Amino acid sequence: MPHLGDKVRYDAVLGMGSRITRRDFLNSTLLAAGSVLAGPKAPRDLLAQASLWAEDDWTGYGGVGDYRRSNGNTAEVVNSAHKIRDHVFDKYPAEATDTGEVFDCVVVGGGISGLAAALFFTRESGAKLSCLVLENHAIFGGEAKRNDFIVDGQRLMAPQGSDHFQIPYPYSFIARFYELIGVRIREFKYQTWAGTEPEIPLGRTFEQMPAPEGVYFGARFGQRPGLWLVDPWEKNLERIPIPAAMRAEMLAYLERSSRASVPFDYPGDEKSRYLDSITLEQHLMEAYGLSRETIRTLMMGEGGGFGAGPDVLSGYCAYAFDALHSLDDSPETGWQAFPGGNCGIARHIVKTLIPESIAGSKTLEAVCRNRVNFAALDRPGQPARIRLGATAVRVEHDADPARSSGVRVTYTQGDKVYHLKARSVVMAGGGWTAQLVVRDLPARHRDAYAEFHRMPCMLANVAVRNWRFVYKLGFASASWYEGLGSFTSVRKVPVFSTDAKTIGPDSPTVLTFKILYLYPGLSLHEQGSRGRTELLSTSFRDYERRIREQLTEMFARSGFDARRDIAGVILNRWGHAYLSPQPGFFFGKDGKPAPREILRGAPFGRISFANTDLSGAMDHKTAVLEAHRAVRQLLDQVLA
Repeated sequence: MPHLGDKVRYDAVLGMGSRITRRDFLNSTLLAAGSVLAGPKAPRDLLAQASLWAEDDWTGYGGVGDYRRSNGNTAEVVNSAHKIRDHVFDKYPAEATDTGEVFDCVVVGGGISGLAAALFFTRESGAKLSCLVLENHAIFGGEAKRNDFIVDGQRLMAPQGSDHFQIPYPYSFIARFYELIGVRIREFKYQTWAGTEPEIPLGRTFEQMPAPEGVYFGARFGQRPGLWLVDPWEKNLERIPIPAAMRAEMLAYLERSSRASVPFDYPGDEKSRYLDSITLEQHLMEAYGLSRETIRTLMMGEGGGFGAGPDVLSGYCAYAFDALHSLDDSPETGWQAFPGGNCGIARHIVKTLIPESIAGSKTLEAVCRNRVNFAALDRPGQPARIRLGATAVRVEHDADPARSSGVRVTYTQGDKVYHLKARSVVMAGGGWTAQLVVRDLPARHRDAYAEFHRMPCMLANVAVRNWRFVYKLGFASASWYEGLGSFTSVRKVPVFSTDAKTIGPDSPTVLTFKILYLYPGLSLHEQGSRGRTELLSTSFRDYERRIREQLTEMFARSGFDARRDIAGVILNRWGHAYLSPQPGFFFGKDGKPAPREILRGAPFGRISFANTDLSGAMDHKTAVLEAHRAVRQLLDQVLA
């Protein structure tokens, strides 16, 4: 065991005692910029607030601006939600206060699906019906939120979860939705290269990974110190430190997969149903001759878009996103991104729904950069309202669902309990809470929700003062097979979001790490439970240390100094981030319907169900489409 003095000295080398959050605020230039982002508060108040959140050893530092108190699921949000899990509200709370309010529709959940549902409800009812969104976080957006840093006087944004979007077909439903909310894709112009040094291609999102890509092989592959290879699967195949048989398998896979097409004629046919009856791992073994060892060593990222590994996911997951047709879905040319990910889409929905919610005009720049007017969100008398910090704990019809005239909605806000009445409800949050919150939910619906498995994820955003330590290695995109996360990429951002119109190796940036919790060999349920245990039981400080150690291991030889170069670390913990479809999820099994169809088919009484997890493909487009279906069901079948 290392001596305590050695550990203290090592922590000092890593910069663990740097107090980065306070240092950023104390710099006179940054303090002035920070005060603009945090609103009309005196600098002393701003410092006190920053210190409060920096000392929270679980939630950690939250950045500056509108999202500073809502980085992922904060301790406050988790504690409120766990009261539902722990059956605190199974008995109706006698202390609940009746607000006296009656809404035509209450939307539970203020992520993209919930916000879109409120927008559709308001517009399709001609703003003649009232709608309230209950959102349990300190700001709307769900997983489509962002982190804001101030680094050396420059404002940097990064996604907390939902990241990029694609160019839709003209006149398609999604294209018309973008037009409605003011997302003008043709106005997305990105930073250009700065300086005289040779340019390295940069993507528009941390997931784009343009070539050249550096791949790191560390201790797991017998490399001490670790080895960086540039585009190894194309240029340095023989140098990859893996057995010859594994190398041959991967070479054959890369050659065959480049020519592969979708192996079925249409979703729901016999071939696609077979894919849904096996795991993605089995599909890779059958279709490409890969061994289980090769898959679990080098290809666990194949299920990354679903939060789990190929050993537990449905084989159909390899093709589920193909149904979300776009005009250009190529990462190289078609992917677009706001600097804070799809937070930009959430902000545009809210600006359209409540025009005074964000200061200024409905332009990309104003909606991205201006402050949220929180006081405008929940004003009496306006057609749509958003109530923040409100956790729905009970939703139940006031009589037999088939004959009821309304739904009673009970929610907590702080340490108080309230209830109100709704003529209809859209459950737009995740299924892991919906099945507990809807108190009179039929057994058939509960059984369906039991087939929805969610996996945790953490997005760690690390602000660095420059990325020259990556540039020196000859790439801007990096991936690895051990440690926290598995990839990151330096990205350029739209010029409407920043005063810095160019980017180069000496520019400050944010490195985003998507950290999944994969335990191949365990069941999907066991992996989710174990991952959530790790996510919830690890302190901010422990994660910060691991991030600093990992970056030091990978980049110290190219000039990285954790104490000098890291300007801020924000953790965004999501205990139920991804729906992870198991075999049978998409098309059902044993002659039974798919669980998602039970929930999508029709309202239950006066309650309909939205959220992207009902589609099986977690994407902001499916969130919007599920919201539209749920609202149409209420307007056509319940409120008509």
